[in-house]
Amino acid sequence: MGTIEVMLKQPAGFSSVTHDWEFFELDVDAQGSKIRKRGFAEVVNRFGGNCFGCHIAARPQWDLICETDHGCAPIPLTTPMIRALQHTDPRCPGSDHVSAEDRKALQGLAELQKVGPPASSDGAH
Repeated sequence: MGTIEVMLKQPAGFSSVTHDWEFFELDVDAQGSKIRKRGFAEVVNRFGGNCFGCHIAARPQWDLICETDHGCAPIPLTTPMIRALQHTDPRCPGSDHVSAEDRKALQGLAELQKVGPPASSDGAH
């Protein structure tokens, strides 16, 4: 079973604090997805980072959508790690065939998860 994170734009007025975005952590397997966590400003990802805390840094024109040039802090995932997560999503056909490149990227991701997020200068995440 894998874990993925999702943000969903809710109807206007749903959460003024998060600009109507809701954050989710999902458990996924070949049968589908199950919500592990959901919420607004309080959801923390698998690296110990607060989802909203990162996304609020996106410049206003991006409506909390993070990309490398939108103003958000960089995440520790590399492009090969993201591709490997997509290629091995258990909900998709063929996800059980893992290439050597994806296997290496997933090993790097596993190491990141063991270490956890870097601490900020004040000890908070």
